[in-house]
Amino acid sequence: MTRRCPHGLALGPARLARHRFFIMENGYASIARDANAVVHGVLYQLALSDMGPLDRYEEVHNGLYAKITQPVFREKGGPVRALIYVGRESRAGRPAKGYLEAVAAAARAANLPPPYIEFLERQAAPGSWKV
Repeated sequence: MTRRCPHGLALGPARLARHRFFIMENGYASIARDANAVVHGVLYQLALSDMGPLDRYEEVHNGLYAKITQPVFREKGGPVRALIYVGRESRAGRPAKGYLEAVAAAARAANLPPPYIEFLERQAAPGSWKV
């Protein structure tokens, strides 16, 4: 994130309620509504100058991701509205090679909850994704 958004400031862990993590058919991550799930991540404060490069990286102009605003819950500080990139593909697929390992490593580096990191690591295990 630091390379893509050099003016961004990590505010700490946050969670998005009533959504689940999944891998889209194209091999990349997204979220989907699920009343019984939660997605963990890191909340960033971004400079306006970071938005263009981030949109290009997430291929918003090509339709890979769309931007939505959703309430997230901060570990400290309560709820806040956050801009979230959501994949436009709704069909599940297999992760790109090494992708989930990188996601799990980033989650570990961000000190996300251990059960969530374990969930990501299980998803990365060979044979975990049945399409």
